[in-house]
Amino acid sequence: MTVAGRSAPIRVLVVEDDPVAADAHRLYVERVPGFTVAGAARSRAEAARVLDQVPVDLILLDLYLPDGHGLALLRSLRTAGHAADVIAVTSARDLAVVREGVSLGVVQYVLKPFAFATLRDRLVRYAEFHAAVGEAGGQDEVDRALAALRAPAQAALPKGLSGPTLAAVTDALRRAGDDGLTATAAGEATGTSRITARRYLEHLAETGHAVRAPQYGQVGRPELRYRWSGSRP
Repeated sequence: MTVAGRSAPIRVLVVEDDPVAADAHRLYVERVPGFTVAGAARSRAEAARVLDQVPVDLILLDLYLPDGHGLALLRSLRTAGHAADVIAVTSARDLAVVREGVSLGVVQYVLKPFAFATLRDRLVRYAEFHAAVGEAGGQDEVDRALAALRAPAQAALPKGLSGPTLAAVTDALRRAGDDGLTATAAGEATGTSRITARRYLEHLAETGHAVRAPQYGQVGRPELRYRWSGSRP
């Protein structure tokens, strides 16, 4: 089995009922080399119509649609003979839904909200999997092809930082929206000190999940304000 070069881009259908999220997903896909958006749909019915008219290799699928569940759409598509792979882009965390999705051709799950880097990683891995052609020479080649779909293990946090506190600070920053948060405000929102909150905010900024800027208009040294840089839910 070999990984072939691809001249034609991977054609993606974005299925998302939230217009803000749909626009963000379209922009994200177009930023990844080797991918193009073939269409967008905001409902099961619209997605089915697009798939009947436009060739699609991959579907970015929100599972909560206004006219039914995304997996119901997948079941009907498989019955109709559509073979496009699926990356579920969703807030659904029910593992029973995950298992059913796998049986219907969901190759990756991306939980909302997420940053561009998260989706880019999944798309790049999918492209490697999609490009594998020919006959496998043995178990190792099959394992390598499937391993391309698996996300890497999450990097360990810097010493002194904890997962639960990072999650709390991240959630507070996301909820703050475009206004962002200072370390003082983040500490008040999460029940931590200003110094502790700033360490977590700095970690988010250094890993590309937040941006920082001075807050002017106050006496003395301006306090930094941090804003979430990931996608909206």
